[in-house]
Amino acid sequence: MKLFERFGRRTQDEKPKSECEPELYSDIEKNISYMKRRFGGSADFTVRRIVLSDGTGAAVITMEGMSNKETIALSITNPLMEFDFSGCGAAKTDIIEKKVLSASEIVRVTDFAQAFSFVMSGFALIISDGCDVALAIGVQGFSFRSISESETDVVQRGSREGFSEPLRINMTLVRRRLKTPDLRFETMQIGTETKTDIALCYLDSVVSKGILGELKARLEAIPLKNIIAAGYIVPFLEHKGDLSLFSGVGVTERPDTVCGKISEGRIAILIDGTPSVLIVPYLFVENFQTLDDYSNRAYFATLTRILKYIAFFVAVFTPGAYVAVAGYNPELFPQGILNKVAASVAQTPFSVFTEVLIIHFIYEIMREAGLRLPRPLGHAVSIVGALVLGETAVNSGLIGAPTLMVVALTAISSYVIPDLYPAVAVLRIGFILAGGIAGLWGITLLFCAVLVNMCGKKSFGVPYMSPLSPFSFFGMRDTLIRAGWRTLAKRQNLVQNQKGSDEFDNTEGYFDKD
Repeated sequence: MKLFERFGRRTQDEKPKSECEPELYSDIEKNISYMKRRFGGSADFTVRRIVLSDGTGAAVITMEGMSNKETIALSITNPLMEFDFSGCGAAKTDIIEKKVLSASEIVRVTDFAQAFSFVMSGFALIISDGCDVALAIGVQGFSFRSISESETDVVQRGSREGFSEPLRINMTLVRRRLKTPDLRFETMQIGTETKTDIALCYLDSVVSKGILGELKARLEAIPLKNIIAAGYIVPFLEHKGDLSLFSGVGVTERPDTVCGKISEGRIAILIDGTPSVLIVPYLFVENFQTLDDYSNRAYFATLTRILKYIAFFVAVFTPGAYVAVAGYNPELFPQGILNKVAASVAQTPFSVFTEVLIIHFIYEIMREAGLRLPRPLGHAVSIVGALVLGETAVNSGLIGAPTLMVVALTAISSYVIPDLYPAVAVLRIGFILAGGIAGLWGITLLFCAVLVNMCGKKSFGVPYMSPLSPFSFFGMRDTLIRAGWRTLAKRQNLVQNQKGSDEFDNTEGYFDKD
């Protein structure tokens, strides 16, 4: 089935109005009038009219706030007014491009679709009477957040630079770290209304051409009109019909992390307007890897990585296992713990199953409140939550102390692996329900279902659980343990070389699969 039919996109004969703009007129007044009409009298649409030395009219068109006014005056307006255009005739545009302007970025524009795209990207558009070709000059000067340390990807020993919102700035941060001609940036636009600029970043010498072609096909088939954030396109990068809670697309805000990933054959997707960079393919084990692992000694990195895996299992299974054992197999508790749990249950009006659900529900509410409120109020929420959950609930006899301890341990463990928190939060509730309804048998069955789902998942043809499943002894050197740099440097581990990986031999293979 065709791409456009499968995803509901317009065909070439059904282009939206913004893609069916006419070509530029040779009359400057017609050009200005048409652009004003299309912008509907928007307040930020500015036209600076100029009379050239030969008496013909010209205009510099910009969007206020998107261009640098000083640069426009020095490199465009003043040279145009000072140059002698006598005898130029119809070659005026060529003269302006080659002899008048000194800007490094000049693009010839022949239709209004291109003109609108460049103007709304911060370019200055020069049109002159008698010419049906305009010039787009790169004079971007919009305000943006300065480069600062990422608040989501925090490291102890590493760079303090994080990605910002402008696409070109982020491309520069990557280029500074990988000074090789093999580094490629391919730009494209997605979103029929926002025309969001994105850049595919990869190393040409190590990337899989099949995965690269597959990625381009998926991006081109995105049917959305508005692309505001990175999360908008993540579902379209997953395999069609994927029902897994885990994502095969990684997210980072660190340039050094991106450089490390693309050195292993991965592709980074930089999106204009957001500091979040997407990485594909992305494997399950990468959620437990941080930049600090490679800055510390191998034995300490191995210890912290094992602790992360333990924290993951504690965060997912502990509440459900506690509910299952307390409700169906209390004899599995040691005698001392059993007496405490029994006394706690006798003093509270709810069952252990109900207690755990209530506490997790309150905890998720507090977490959302702490994330969305301003920071001063966020501290107040944490204090109130500690009083409500830690002291008042226990002293009033509504919640048992053992239950509160289990929930607290679970909450702390879930923050050890922040990238997996959404999946962990949902799985935790699922295992609580399974343990409360069917005991340890319910937990076992749900665990098997989740494990089968994870082992069957692929990210751009690469098994999501690699190198655990299919098992690769070579890949284990940087999975549960982190081998020393002398060992890691001997042979490069490319993501497309994982066992069980598919090789895309055409760019439409993904969409044609039923």
